[in-house]
Amino acid sequence: MNEAPTGKPARPGEVALSFDPARIADDARLRFIGRLRSPWSPGHCPKNLREAREAGGEFRAEIDPPFRPGLTGLVPGQAVILLYWTGQARRDRIVLHPPHRDAPTGVFALRSPARPNPVALGVVRLLACDCEAGHLEFDALDAFDGTPLLDIKPWLPSVDVPPPQG
Repeated sequence: MNEAPTGKPARPGEVALSFDPARIADDARLRFIGRLRSPWSPGHCPKNLREAREAGGEFRAEIDPPFRPGLTGLVPGQAVILLYWTGQARRDRIVLHPPHRDAPTGVFALRSPARPNPVALGVVRLLACDCEAGHLEFDALDAFDGTPLLDIKPWLPSVDVPPPQG
């Protein structure tokens, strides 16, 4: 049976890569800008932001001092895109068979944290911002407490909503 580095067996139909992306030489240099804070821990985390909003809680980011000037211009009430590193997720599967799907599905057609590059994306509402202290509060997070934050971008309806089909 094909097992992941975590020791969890593959589900029927799952396909493993012939290499572990976490073990190859770096081809990108990323720097975490802070950490996400949430009530969630492994085994006790919502699957998505909708579930996190329904569950409620305190959700925030703590931004490291060198990056705090980059918070200038953020205002409470605006929507922001968070990019965060789900590095505890498995990286060796390219096709997954989630319990909610009838058939195996490629990771690029899923929002699963299990992927070659475990970068997660969340669109959240900024509730409060203390730029000097580097503290941001959000309406929800679906990440474990302490998850590394890679980037923050404003969500722009004129740019981030795809045009209608046809």
